[in-house]
Amino acid sequence: MAKKEYIIPIFIPFLGCPHDCAFCNQVKITNYKDKLDEEKIISEINKNLSYYPDKKATEIAFFGGSFTGLDQDTMIGYLKIALAYKEKGIIDRIRLSTRPDYINNSILDILQDYKVDIIELGIQSLDQNILDANERGHSIDESFYASKLIKQRGFTLGHQIMPGLYKDTREKSIETAIKSANIGPDIVRIYPTLVIKDTKLETLYNNGLYQPLSLDKAVSLSANLYMIYRAKDINVIRIGLQPTENINDKEDVVAGPFHPAIRQLVESYVYRIYLEEVIRENNISSDINIHIDPRSISIIAGNKKANKKYFYDTFGINLSFTEDDLGFIEASNMKIDIDLDGFIKRYVKKNYGGDLLLD
Repeated sequence: MAKKEYIIPIFIPFLGCPHDCAFCNQVKITNYKDKLDEEKIISEINKNLSYYPDKKATEIAFFGGSFTGLDQDTMIGYLKIALAYKEKGIIDRIRLSTRPDYINNSILDILQDYKVDIIELGIQSLDQNILDANERGHSIDESFYASKLIKQRGFTLGHQIMPGLYKDTREKSIETAIKSANIGPDIVRIYPTLVIKDTKLETLYNNGLYQPLSLDKAVSLSANLYMIYRAKDINVIRIGLQPTENINDKEDVVAGPFHPAIRQLVESYVYRIYLEEVIRENNISSDINIHIDPRSISIIAGNKKANKKYFYDTFGINLSFTEDDLGFIEASNMKIDIDLDGFIKRYVKKNYGGDLLLD
């Protein structure tokens, strides 16, 4: 069983952000609006540690804003605090998120000195017209360059992308994922775009100039993006914004594909198209019993058993499950090994292999 990870998030909204991007309101997204002085950060870390066994955590993660855009003294002050916990063995890693245009060799020298492990870049899109339309304020060349520097210097590289931005299309989102995957980040977050209160995107939406993705379209698109990364063995660590007091469909999300369990919806969709292939290739017309680990049952069955209903309505086939780790499908007299990874690689090669650099 994988070791449980305990993350201490430190939010620094708007600090270091030189641009007010059309989609962004960090105060709403993070639920933080005040600058954190060093005493507050230490207090926040210690409060989090009190919740964890043995008062030990996996990492301190600086989220929100653009960490490397902070004035240097503030940035180093924050890093000193995190490093002290790391050197005492209380945490294992230091993580931060920032903008591509706020990465250079001198900044990376500082981050190496303070033993930062993971740098996540807010890539959002790798289409220049989309970045410009959303007032992102940097070029795609800077995204490629920053990624290259981070990888060369031995940091763990993360990419964050936002399908469904203003002027985006399904095809352009897929192109972004392919370009991103070819860069070779170690980890990725997929954030389908939401319309947040008090943003320029809300104004565009209210004026009928922007239409966010529906939940169904966001799930279908995110599933394809997820498979593109997974085909390259890149770990998608999150899909969708973390629900908070503000980020939910009754508070500061004006419109867009918000769902508190959107990752499960995406993974369920991937299993749906996989099982469709199994059914068609094996000419299955009888009911199916799936032998799978208990955690995967709810994913395959779908949210509110949506997949079970889909397969009955579409094929007249009932899905049932047996809890074990054997990983196979029983249908009539057939026994078919479950090979989701193989399916994903085939699917991606068939649909996107011309552009994606697959082994």
